[in-house]
Amino acid sequence: MIRSRVTLFMILLVSFITPFASGTIILAENQPTVTHVIPGGQSVGVQLHTSGVVVAGFSEIKTSDGEISPAKQSGLQVGDIIIRVNQAKIENMSEFTSLLERMTEKSDTVELMVKRKENIFPINLKPYEIDDELKLGLFIKDATAGIGTMTFYDPKFQKYGALGHRITDQHSKKPMDIYNGKIVRSQVTSINKGENGVPGEKKARFSMKDSSLGTIQKNSDFGIFGKITKGSELFSQKKPIPVASSDEVKKGKAKIYTVIEGDEVETFDVEIISSKPSQKAATKGMIIKVTDERLLKKTGGIVQGMSGSPIIQDGKLVGAITHVFLNDSKSGYGVHVEWMLNEAGLQIADKQTALAS
Repeated sequence: MIRSRVTLFMILLVSFITPFASGTIILAENQPTVTHVIPGGQSVGVQLHTSGVVVAGFSEIKTSDGEISPAKQSGLQVGDIIIRVNQAKIENMSEFTSLLERMTEKSDTVELMVKRKENIFPINLKPYEIDDELKLGLFIKDATAGIGTMTFYDPKFQKYGALGHRITDQHSKKPMDIYNGKIVRSQVTSINKGENGVPGEKKARFSMKDSSLGTIQKNSDFGIFGKITKGSELFSQKKPIPVASSDEVKKGKAKIYTVIEGDEVETFDVEIISSKPSQKAATKGMIIKVTDERLLKKTGGIVQGMSGSPIIQDGKLVGAITHVFLNDSKSGYGVHVEWMLNEAGLQIADKQTALAS
């Protein structure tokens, strides 16, 4: 019997760009309540692991019958999550490759168990053999990494919120289906300045081998959420401030906390152009405009990697930056912190009282 070689392409993608439009949050009466949290602003490296491997794309194999992709012909789609190979559960790319290499016959058909949205079903894939190698014509990945900004930390329950929008797959634009993840320290090394029609971007240095600051337990329309495990020192120099419900936010001057160089959190002036209080959760509750001349000179306004930067008005945490307008790099959307707190399993104290009454 022959131990077959399998040609497979593996890639690590960086995304964290596209927020979804809206979401629904169900409030539980027994959610812990807060009046104050510590505002963030720190740049963090983020890594999400999927429960299986994600189909990131297809490659064409040159054959005597023309160029083909066995994976694509099988019915696989970009964004599909492969969770089993020949009935064996897989959690990462190395396990996927190892299982395929154990195929002893070159004529073997591979049975994949695939998750697509809420559906799980089998797909049979017949690899193509070229020069004693089995080729699938498939790109996969098992992790997504990028940078974002911390929004808040609640020291009592050790919970945090960051980003202010969902992490989506760069290729499929679909939400990342995760089973775990972590955040680590990062340092901003440079910034590509934004211009109208071209979003800017923070460049940061971090290593996923570094000690984890905390876990990622949820990736939702309103950001990523989890618990701080070893990163409480990030907030040791900051004091808690009051949190504001969406109906307290008004048009006018405000500030944001964010990092534009190294790991120093700085304060910059912005203006809240509009704020729409709502009884239902919404990711685009505010429109924000950067007015700080130093920030405009450095970044051109709002840039990728700034998502999650906390917005402070009248000494209260009111929300977080989510994304930039492509036709106006100075302006973008913000999400009310009320909805981020709810996603973290927390509730503003007076909202709990209103819910119970």
